Order: sequence, then C-alpha cells, then structure tokens
Amino acid sequence: MRIALVCAFLTLVALIAAPLGSPIRFEEIAARAGLQFVSNGSPTDYKNQPETMVAGVALLDYDNDGYLDVYFVNGAHIPSLRKDDPRYWNRLYHNNRDGSFSDVTEKAGVAGEGFGMGAAIGDFDNDGWPDIYAVNVTKNQLFRNNHDGTFTDVTERAHVGGGVLDGKKMWSISAAWFDFDNDGLLDLYVSNYCKWDVNKDPVCGPDAKTRAYCHPKYYAPLPGTLYHNNGDGTFTDVSVETGIAKRFGKGMGVAVADYDGDGFTDIFVANDNYPNFLFHNIGGKRFEEVALARGIAYPDSSNAISGMGADFRDVDNDGRPDVWHTAIERETFPLFRNVDGGEFFDVTSTAGLAGTVAMSGWSNGIFDFDNDGWKDLFVTRSNVMDNIAQWSLRQYEEPNAVFRNLGRGRFEDASTTAGPDFQLAAAHRGAAFGDLDNEGRVDVVVSVLNGKAKYFHNVSQAANHWILLNLVGTRSNRMGLGAKVRVTAGDGMVQYNQATTAVGFASSSDSRVHFGLGESKLVREIEITWPSRIRQTLRNVAADRVLTIEERPDTPSSHLVPSRK
Repeated sequence: MRIALVCAFLTLVALIAAPLGSPIRFEEIAARAGLQFVSNGSPTDYKNQPETMVAGVALLDYDNDGYLDVYFVNGAHIPSLRKDDPRYWNRLYHNNRDGSFSDVTEKAGVAGEGFGMGAAIGDFDNDGWPDIYAVNVTKNQLFRNNHDGTFTDVTERAHVGGGVLDGKKMWSISAAWFDFDNDGLLDLYVSNYCKWDVNKDPVCGPDAKTRAYCHPKYYAPLPGTLYHNNGDGTFTDVSVETGIAKRFGKGMGVAVADYDGDGFTDIFVANDNYPNFLFHNIGGKRFEEVALARGIAYPDSSNAISGMGADFRDVDNDGRPDVWHTAIERETFPLFRNVDGGEFFDVTSTAGLAGTVAMSGWSNGIFDFDNDGWKDLFVTRSNVMDNIAQWSLRQYEEPNAVFRNLGRGRFEDASTTAGPDFQLAAAHRGAAFGDLDNEGRVDVVVSVLNGKAKYFHNVSQAANHWILLNLVGTRSNRMGLGAKVRVTAGDGMVQYNQATTAVGFASSSDSRVHFGLGESKLVREIEITWPSRIRQTLRNVAADRVLTIEERPDTPSSHLVPSRK
C-alpha cells in the first residue's frame, strides 16, 4: 500500500513538472557529422565593427540529390580584407546522406573573396540548380551552379557586386531572393548596414584605456539595394526608380512575404537602432515604405531598437504573415501580429515573450519543431560585444532559446527542456533551418563567432506527422519562392506557410515548405497559390514524406487567381 502511494505521488509530481505536450529537444552533433567549420572575424585591437558580426549560414541542395548541404560564410584578414589564408575561406559541406558531411569547398570553387557577412540561396537563372549569393563588407559575389558540383563566379557579368554610395561599395549584411514583379525570375534585395572604413572606427569604451566596439549611432546609415533580374544572366540596379534608395537605415535581417494579400511580395528589414522598414510592393513597379503607418517601425516602447534577425510568417494560423525579429537585452524580441492583412500590433507580452527582455539575439526562425501544427520560435543568442563583461554585469556568451507555440501564437520558453547540449553558452550568430536528414523534423545549423559551428539535430520525440513540400515553378520562378501554401490536415486543422529562403540574420534556409500535422496521417487538402497567381489544389495526400509538386496551370484543380489592386 505504502509503495503504491509513493508511486502515485511520484507520478503526480512528474505530471505537474512536465511541460505541456512533448518537449522540443535537440542534440548538437556538428563534430560527429563532420561539420568542422570555425568562423574567423579577425579580431583586432582597433575594434573594427565587422569583427563582431560574421554570421552567414545557408542550406541548399547544390547537387540535387534530395539532401540539404551546408554553406558557411567567413571573415577575412584585417586590414587587407582579403581571404589570404584558408582559415578565412567560406566553406561548403556536402551531405553524404548517412548523417555525415564532407568539405568540398575547393572542388566547388566557393571559398569566396573579401570579408564575408551572409549568404542567400536562389535559382536566378531558372535552370533547376540553386545558386549562391555571398553578401560581404567588400564586393558581394554571385556563384552560378554548374550542375557538376562546381560553381562559377559570375558577379561581374551579372552586375551584382553591391550598391555604391559616394563612390564606395556599401557594407552588405543580408539578402533575399524574391520575384517582386511576378515575371517568373528571381530578383534580389540586399540590406546594407553603415558607412565604415577599416581601422578607422571611433574610439569607444568605458575609459581611455579600454577600447570597445562602438554603438551604431557613431556610423552613418545606408539605403538598401534592389536588383531586377533581366532574364539573360544580368541584373539592373533599380533601387532609385522603385523607391528603395529613398530610405536610409542600418539594415540587418531581411524577410519577405505578401503581408496584405495583394499578390505581390513585400519586404521587411530589421534595422539596428533605426526604425524598421516595411516596403509595400505596389503592383510590382515600386515600393512605399509604410512601417510607421502599419505599426511595425517600433515596438510598444516607441523607441528604435537593435533589430538583428527577422522572420515573416504566420504564427497563429490565421492566414496572415506576422513578423518576429530579435534585438539585444532590455529591448525584447518583438512579435508583431498581422491583423486584417495590413495593420501590425506588438503582442510580445501577451504572447508570452516578455522574458526576452533579458536576452540578446542574432538570427532567428519561425518553424514547427515538434510537428504539432503550430510554429515555434528559435533564436541564436549572444551579446554584441566581446569586452562587455569587463565593465558590466552582463554576459557575452549566452545559450540559445526556443519558444514552444501553445496554440494561436501563445508561447512558453522551452529552452531548459531542449536537451543538455542546448544549455551551453557561446557567441552564437547565424542560423539556417531545414530538415537535413529528411526525417520530418526541422534541424538548425548555427555559426559561432570565432568558434566551432553547431548542428542542432532535432530529436523531439512527439509522435506527430508531417509533410515537406518541394515546389517547382514552371510559369513562376523555378524554386517557387513566394508561393503561399494552405494545408488542411485530416483532423480539419488549417495552416499557412510560404516558400522562402530569407530567414534570420545573414542566413538562408531550406526553400522547401514544412508542415507539422499533429496526429493526422493524411493531408485532406494542399492549396498552393503560386506567384503567377495560378492556384493548384491536391487532395487526400499521405503524410510523412517529402513531396515534389510542379506548378501545373492545366490541371482541373488549378485556376488563375485575379489580381487585387
């Protein structure tokens, strides 16, 4: 009897202590998997601003074998700003489809030049093979996929080396591939940060003897750059005529989505200590910056904060893409809910994210890590300055954080139950999201400033189902970027997502569209609205698989959606 009572008591304690639902869990396996990348920001006594920000991680299936490969962007020697040593190379790792990766950088020809920041993946020539755009402090680079495991630097021919202001190439940090005029060709937006020259940063610090990395207020802002794809392998800088060049900021993360449902993709830019930008796409011809009018320029504090990474997705399954971006401690990571397809409201506190006021974040992503049908939040954490602990109680290195969606955009911090590897602090920076082993769970690859990269393999034990959609455009761009997907699970639950690679800070994620399905083994309906406005419907689709869907305007379940002006 006594034993039975003790057992009952212990069971009750366990139930009370357990979080709602099965925990999201990760196992860090980079070393075991062969992802041996170490970033190098070339830190100096001059405290050059780019030294703190090396971040870029990208996921792409460069050889079309059905498995995601990994590309890391790296810094360069200071003051030369050149990759004059292999320790500064960008690195491409091939997925061997057995849980391991091999460094193929030299063979592929993607080591890069100059001081790197980020990367963006897109098929700019619609040949069915993903290309790499490396975003740099120095000249940006476009690597065209040659279909044989190698790439060719086509930057000069394509005219995408980076925007120029006052005779100097602007410092770029992030980029997004998207088709802004729906002509079936991917265009390119590049977020630029601030005016900077090597070894000429202001002298900042707590005292005359201790030099620190300076606050962004000491640097002049820059406009973004927008390139239009001409369809012949070249691009035209259309920043001025589209209105992009009118707005100066300190662009960090960039994310894209059609926030008002008019059929044209809009741009969100997280600015560092500047009001955020929301560029409304007007008919694929020009952009109007509307962040203040739409309630997304500032959080509820009404102060510009340290915007870093950004994602632009529906967190509450109401069919409208919301915006979540990161910042540093004392500022929170604001979550802006999209209401009625045009107005945004800061719901950070009511969504359960008020605790982020004590965190500093860089890259981030909105993905369903436990496949329960509700998208969760992941953020790579670390403070901005490596010398901050010398004159403050704040810590530089931090553990990452994951917030579980409890339903309809209400979150709980699930970091403490995400596994022992997840509790380790580091100078985390970039993050790319995707299912690297095609097992149905979204994994995360994270860069660490001047440290070893991390591969957080998703080992969540929830027995939930899933589907991963590989979209292939025919009338739309080949990667299907910008396609909107509505899924109805077998139990009637409705979800929304989109095809995009522009996620987080200086990083690029899997273009395939992931849905968790909970207990449903069947997808009742998949409805895809392509950038071409063709609407395509599939019904009664089996779950737990990667499904390739080709855009087909001539099928009985497809029809053209009229444009909303």
